[in-house]
Amino acid sequence: MESFEIFSDGACSGNPGPAAIGVVIRKDGHKVKEVSEVIGDATNNIAEYKAFIRGLKEARILGAEHVKLRTDSQLLFFQLKGEYKVKHANMKPLHEEALLLLKGFKKVECKVVPREENKDADLLATSALKQQKASQDDRPDVFIMGEESPSSKG
Repeated sequence: MESFEIFSDGACSGNPGPAAIGVVIRKDGHKVKEVSEVIGDATNNIAEYKAFIRGLKEARILGAEHVKLRTDSQLLFFQLKGEYKVKHANMKPLHEEALLLLKGFKKVECKVVPREENKDADLLATSALKQQKASQDDRPDVFIMGEESPSSKG
């Protein structure tokens, strides 16, 4: 049975704000796939769900039958387990999609891990946010005029 371990994390700058996901998929302890992607504006919880869902989809593409899911989001974990209700309207479709994807695997293990154990996925998510911010700060198609701009001083 093809087995993969999936670490997922979402990050945002502001809550809500610009958001990104990070996913690391391992097979037999070796990284086989990484995802570092900006997802637009979202809350941190929505980013967590989107990272989780992306990890499941990537594992399916890789042929996974058994997945070991690792997240540092207790909210996500307990909502998927059915112990917490999904109250936010924007999260309900993500919750439903995650549950549907989980049913496509023969065996699923999900565990909440400390942030230190999820650092690779966290780094991928935060790196995507930093790259987006850097590219926005250095855009050749934008200029600023006003008191703070160098062109206004002379």
